[in-house]
Amino acid sequence: MRADRVFAYGTAAGLLGDLLLGDPRRGHPVAVFGRAAGAVERRLWRDDRGRGVLHTVVCAGGAVAVGALASRVVRRSPLASVALTGVATWAVVGGTSLAREARNIGRALEAGDVEAARARLPHLCGRDPQALDADGIARAVVESVAENTSDAVVGALVWGAVGGVPGLLGFRAVNTLDAMVGHKSSRYLRYGWASARLDDVAGWPGARLTAVLATVAGSDPRGAVRAWRADADRHPSPNAGPVEASFAGALGVRLGGTLSYGGRVEHRPVLNEEGRAVEVADIERAVRLSRRVSWLALGVSAAARRVVRGKRS
Repeated sequence: MRADRVFAYGTAAGLLGDLLLGDPRRGHPVAVFGRAAGAVERRLWRDDRGRGVLHTVVCAGGAVAVGALASRVVRRSPLASVALTGVATWAVVGGTSLAREARNIGRALEAGDVEAARARLPHLCGRDPQALDADGIARAVVESVAENTSDAVVGALVWGAVGGVPGLLGFRAVNTLDAMVGHKSSRYLRYGWASARLDDVAGWPGARLTAVLATVAGSDPRGAVRAWRADADRHPSPNAGPVEASFAGALGVRLGGTLSYGGRVEHRPVLNEEGRAVEVADIERAVRLSRRVSWLALGVSAAARRVVRGKRS
């Protein structure tokens, strides 16, 4: 079986597995990787960029090596190769968990239980929930759905199209390392620099594809393009900017503004100033848009894999 068909069948099976099964309650491969990366950090940590570079190389490189070795072991069996790609895809994507958490918060807000929504928000993003009212929580959820559509689904599919199973695992490893050590705390400002910068590079193509597909799949393509062009570069993140701006335009809402992380208040630019304020019902709309974007990304990635293989033949 051709490599592009292995990728297409395997990633489709993996996305279906995620849709039907979601993440495992225990022993999730990403959690296993996180524990291993934490062990590496405990041995290597110094307030030094060089040590952080070594940490990134060991952890991300190890994930890529595992993927390459597994692919080599099953390369003579098309069925095993499809199965490996499917399992790898299921392991690295998180669309169902993203949708489930967003909807749980949405249901709590619909019931008027703001405290329950605040309690669940840390499962989805790193905002300070006590600093948010119901509207602020809804906005945080929509922003998180937008950003994680790229980080948890589209970016992985893009790198899978480029590098197969090693690409899938490598992208998730880089994204996980950024979440673990890439933030600007006193402990990780230097040590996490390499992980944060590598995540910016790895996330760049997936973020742009997510923005394009949100424009195509949303209810207001012109609004999405307008918001993307006008506001994406104003966002402090080079990858979250295009994604959140395009989602804002596609949904016809305003995102951005004042938020709080770990007691630190940030005043971010408003994305899509022509839109209205986020409402609780927009959480479900954002989840549905995320689903459409994810399945479109599967088609685009499978087509790209076929083109790449054709050029190599």
